[in-house]
Amino acid sequence: MATRRDVLKLAAVGGVVAVLPLEQAVSAIASAAPAPSKPFTLPMPVPTVLRPTERTRHADVYDVKMVGTTTEMIAGLTTSVYSYNGTYPCPTIRAAKGRPVIVRQTNALGVDTAVHLHGGAVAAGHDGHPMDIIKPGAKREYHYPNIQQAAGLWLHDHAHLLESENVYRGLHASYIISDDTERGLKLPSDKYEVELQIRDARIEQDGSLTYTRAQDRPHILVNGRERPYFKVAARKYRFRVYNVSVDRFLSLRLADGSEFVQIGTDGGFLPAPVTRNELRMSSAERVDVIVDFSRYKPGTSVVLQNTSALPTENADVMRFDIGGPARDDSRVPSVLVPATPLPTATVERRFVLQWEPVQARYTINGLVYDPNRIDAHIKRGTTEIWTIVNADTSAPPPNFHLNHNFHPHLAQFHVLDRNGVVVRPEEAGRKDVVMVAPGDTVRMSVTWSDFTGRFVIHCHQLPHSNYGQMATIEITP
Repeated sequence: MATRRDVLKLAAVGGVVAVLPLEQAVSAIASAAPAPSKPFTLPMPVPTVLRPTERTRHADVYDVKMVGTTTEMIAGLTTSVYSYNGTYPCPTIRAAKGRPVIVRQTNALGVDTAVHLHGGAVAAGHDGHPMDIIKPGAKREYHYPNIQQAAGLWLHDHAHLLESENVYRGLHASYIISDDTERGLKLPSDKYEVELQIRDARIEQDGSLTYTRAQDRPHILVNGRERPYFKVAARKYRFRVYNVSVDRFLSLRLADGSEFVQIGTDGGFLPAPVTRNELRMSSAERVDVIVDFSRYKPGTSVVLQNTSALPTENADVMRFDIGGPARDDSRVPSVLVPATPLPTATVERRFVLQWEPVQARYTINGLVYDPNRIDAHIKRGTTEIWTIVNADTSAPPPNFHLNHNFHPHLAQFHVLDRNGVVVRPEEAGRKDVVMVAPGDTVRMSVTWSDFTGRFVIHCHQLPHSNYGQMATIEITP
């Protein structure tokens, strides 16, 4: 099994070009055919909800240990992964707005780690900054105030130079915040609200998981299982769809082309539901949807497919098997969270993302990440307009490395327009990741209202940030 240490050995011999980008170097190591798989052999697991170790007057406290474990991704094969608390998929933390959470993390792995609450409004010291690492055997306590509206966030590793492989090997988990507004909407809930953590992988014939470039990762996992099946009742379900791939773009649709309803995105609810028949998601994006299975005959099935699969790949993602009808008091209201006017912006900034093949590096505004350099000073309470440009040129598939997707820590944002065209309703809610395809220009409005300190902004194609496509911002009073 090729690891980052193997590639660093290559770098010592061949220099920086031999190691950049990492996934290309490892691909040369893993050239054998991956494990064959038969879709819809295993049932899809649902992540368990983690119980607090204790509840104080002021917070819910969780104890989490990062450990290695094994799982069955493909039927009959045992695969070693990293995990939070020894299970994969990792357990979910469910929080409530206004009720703080404390997570005491212990690193029992043999690699450095850092834990980032992606999408969270969190003080700088608890954000999981890439340089605030937890050494093997060490512990760190993270405080999450949960001051934001209901949203599907997630926890993932962010140790600089290791984040991509650590996430790929399993260090990712859902973190869901609820609030009174959500509870009043009467959406599908309890066992009818299900997370779908979708990602790609390369599993070898011996069951080992190889970290390599996206075009050499043919296996699609949903909640840690390769192309599973999931039994549903003939009623409405709420699916929280996560793209937890490190750098894979997904286009998800039901194979029969039937419609579903999108109710939310990264930062929470849309102003109003949007009817769709396909989701386009870059890595780290989340989409909240309602699917009504009552339109299907019990005993039938419908397959979820990825229409962005390469011609050499199986486009199937998972299969829904429809059972009998079940009581359904849920609804999809016509208004979810009323839209409010955006604050007036006082500053404009421009960030250009680019792969520079001659220097073999990924950059923001021509620079690679330097933790000792502050790239932008921002005053707390201000609203800014940011223009994000992908300066790379389109190329035929597989071209995963030319896509970029932009993620600022601390603040969520609203996308204003893409290539000068106002965004469609499904992208009109709060976001924390935005896809920027080759040649695209995206403008967004972002308000820095909560905390001061140093945070990072980066491309969430994690091999890109892993190799320098990241910058530091400092929020000042």
